Amino acid sequence: MEFLTTEQLAFIFGLLGNIVSFIVFLAPMPTFYTIYKNKSSKGFQSIPYVAALLSAMLLLYYGVLKTNASLIIGINAFGIAIELAYLIFYITYAPKKEKIFTLSLVLLVNVVFGLTLAITVFLISGTKRVTALGWICAVFNIAVFAAPLSIMRQVIRTKSVEYMPFTLSLFLTLCATMWFFYGFLTKDYFIALPNVLGFLFGIAQMILYMAYKNSGKDDDDDVEAKTSTNGDDLEINFDSSTLRLGALPTVQN
Repeated sequence: MEFLTTEQLAFIFGLLGNIVSFIVFLAPMPTFYTIYKNKSSKGFQSIPYVAALLSAMLLLYYGVLKTNASLIIGINAFGIAIELAYLIFYITYAPKKEKIFTLSLVLLVNVVFGLTLAITVFLISGTKRVTALGWICAVFNIAVFAAPLSIMRQVIRTKSVEYMPFTLSLFLTLCATMWFFYGFLTKDYFIALPNVLGFLFGIAQMILYMAYKNSGKDDDDDVEAKTSTNGDDLEINFDSSTLRLGALPTVQN
């Protein structure tokens, strides 16, 4: 029986990483449909999309400097395009304050990327350039992976998983897994190591989801007592069932 070579396995995991990353990049589309439907981005934040844009820009540059990194280049080129589209859409429907804030963040992204480009081109040469950029990408990706900690804290505090959908956590975990093995097999530890953290946070999010997914149902099962507007009946609602108890004075709870 002939086994796959390390290069073939790396290509398979890289390809799977591209597929899962593609799905993750498209995951916010329902959010932007909601923004379009409401003609307002109120209640949504632009920071995750700005962070994703900078991450894709840095990784694209990293892929260009490396050799045989077409799998990194392709998906991050798509990532830049989709994140720019999201941000343009967000800014179009954002209130003035959020619009200015988001444009300021996009400007900051360009400044950070420009400085990174200048430092690696003019101050660092040879293989040290790839190493320096690899460290920058790794540190930034660790920060991005750690960002959901605030959402996890909110889930614990509110006992609600409304803002932490299980499907997204699952795909982020799968994405981290695929890119970890790609980095491990290609001996690119700047790709592999941050995705260990991404995998652990993804697992933690799914465990948290399973722990709190039924917590909101307790509120739905609460008994609500109220009367009709004409004061004829007292209604007690148990979930979707209603029990009428007859003529009582008007009471409003």
